[in-house]
Amino acid sequence: MKADIICSGFGGQGVLTIGKFLAQAAMKEGKKVSWLPSYGPEMRGGTANVSVIISDNDIASPLVSNPSILVALNQPSLDKFGPPTQKGGVILVNSDMTPNKLKRDDVDITYAPMSSIAIECGSTRVLNMVSIGMVIGKTKLVKYETMEQDLRDFLEVKSPELLEANLKALQMGMEYFG
Repeated sequence: MKADIICSGFGGQGVLTIGKFLAQAAMKEGKKVSWLPSYGPEMRGGTANVSVIISDNDIASPLVSNPSILVALNQPSLDKFGPPTQKGGVILVNSDMTPNKLKRDDVDITYAPMSSIAIECGSTRVLNMVSIGMVIGKTKLVKYETMEQDLRDFLEVKSPELLEANLKALQMGMEYFG
């Protein structure tokens, strides 16, 4: 098993955190991982993306040019990383911020109102957890239980007041796929 993942969006949407949590959960499940962030000088409001590789085997390079899984939280991300996504790959798109669709029929694309779901959970700040839940629900790349425990371990110390909204967002993202 090998998943080449790119998560991309505006700085401040939690894109790097998406990659960090996916890599961390996969590592706890005994998989090999790499995590390589990339962001412009603007950080907040500029574009940011992270490349994550999750594999059963050693990883030769952390670079992802042709993702097998793409999480695109805005239009520039879909425009940039949608075309090089592998044939047969999975693309999860925040439809609230992508008015233009990707014209490909050789990938599995899901357009979901991720920002709206985050607001329903109580805060736009949980958009990243909605998308992680969707990755889990669609691909089963990591176990929900591993991600939930990582989230609890992180937020119970850092921001306990945000824990419930984040857990709800993770669950709602996962349940989007049934």
